[in-house]
This record gives sequence, C-alpha cells and structure tokens, in this order.
Amino acid sequence: MKAHVYVTLKRTVLDAQGQTVADALRRMEYKNVTDVRQGKYFLLTIEDGIDPEEARVEIERIAREVLTNPVIEEFTFRTEA
Repeated sequence: MKAHVYVTLKRTVLDAQGQTVADALRRMEYKNVTDVRQGKYFLLTIEDGIDPEEARVEIERIAREVLTNPVIEEFTFRTEA
C-alpha cells in the first residue's frame, strides 16, 4: 500500500514562498491563478497485508507526530493499494 501525505502551512500562516510564486505568475500574465500555497509531499510504503483501517490510523499518527509541525502546518493524505 502507498500513502501520499501532503503537508501545507495552515491558512492562518503567511506563506511567503507561495506569495512570491503567485506574484511571479501574475507578472508572467498567468491571470487565472488566484493563490499559491507551497508544501511538502511524502510517499510512504506500507507493508502488504495490513488492515486498511489500521494502516489509516498509523499513517495519520505518522503525519501528525513526525511529518508536520502542528502549530503551523496541516496535512491530508490518500492511500492506494
């Protein structure tokens, strides 16, 4: 099983890098982009045969305790067989 974990800054946290990219896109006349948020991506490989619910709980714990700074970041994830 593969787990795709996406970590981004919380909306309440200024994303200077995302803002810089958004400004550059506007200057380059990409007028349809309204916002850019930068983040991190992790691909976790989970042992075959694990119960999907057990895997989900473990992935969420890893993301919350290891991959993110909960003060300024949030995460989402998806799994695939």
